[in-house]
Amino acid sequence: MNTFDSIIIGAGPAGLKAADTLANFNRKVLLIDTDAKIGGKLNLWDRLFPDFSSSQELLNQLSKNINNENVTLKLNTNIISIKNNDNHWMATDSNGNTFYATTMIIATGFDVFDAHRKEEYGYGIYKNVITSVDLEKILSGEVSIETPSKVAFIQCVGSRDEKVGNNFCSKNCCICAVKQTIELKEKFPLTDIYCFYMDLRMFGQSYEELYRRSQQDYGVNFVRGRVSEISPTMDNKVVLKAEDTLLSRPLKLTADLVVLMVGMEASKGTKILGNQLNINNTDGFVKSTDRYLSDSETTLKGLFVTGTSKRQMSIPETMNDAVNAAVIVNNFLNTL
Repeated sequence: MNTFDSIIIGAGPAGLKAADTLANFNRKVLLIDTDAKIGGKLNLWDRLFPDFSSSQELLNQLSKNINNENVTLKLNTNIISIKNNDNHWMATDSNGNTFYATTMIIATGFDVFDAHRKEEYGYGIYKNVITSVDLEKILSGEVSIETPSKVAFIQCVGSRDEKVGNNFCSKNCCICAVKQTIELKEKFPLTDIYCFYMDLRMFGQSYEELYRRSQQDYGVNFVRGRVSEISPTMDNKVVLKAEDTLLSRPLKLTADLVVLMVGMEASKGTKILGNQLNINNTDGFVKSTDRYLSDSETTLKGLFVTGTSKRQMSIPETMNDAVNAAVIVNNFLNTL
């Protein structure tokens, strides 16, 4: 009962899509996650960029697709040990249960950067300083706030930052900020919105067009500048101190609400498994064998990796990567 063709650790978008694809190859799959529900970080978002599609609709479809006799789902299950024995993989959970499979896929995803680590921004100290994840609850209507007069977005919080140990770009924050500024403007048309950025990386299809719309149709103000400090005012607002690097002059902005665009970093689970198996990069993500030719494979036979457990990806990239990983796994199984 505990033997499968593949064990997938992580039931976020990558794990769900990989399980669905393998099940359609008639492979027996065990899908494991530590959370009480599937979806991973997809549950944090209301609408997705760049087309504002519903994250819940996507999750519902992914859930429907794994409703398959070939997929066994185990939630609230914490894998504490992974071993390889006689060309089979063994995963043991915190309750002492051991599961066996010919292959294993790591799909443990990412963690959202903890904004408390950037003390100069006052997250957790000033109630009107929130993160991009917190803002999604406002945009969805789950949390209500009074109409703000001015809102400031701060990019690259926890990314491209040597002080917190994350030198990499999180890849998704720029376009996510654009999406959220548009949504916020639609919700509060009279609100003035400012977005402070180092540089804007609109690399994806329709990203640049959405950025242009945010300025031309919604009047969002983009300021190239790094915010150095946030402090409170007597009337329960906050003051941002920054430098406009285009005009080479300091500036101050008083805002009712500040949104910190928090980045992505390797999840705790990714780091633990990567360290245990000695397959992690210096940034904590899992290292694939060859980024060009064997990006779903690791140096360990029968062990594969997909999605944001290996690097920053958008959701469409994650889904496509998961399909690729499942095809590679199926081909590997066919050779045995």
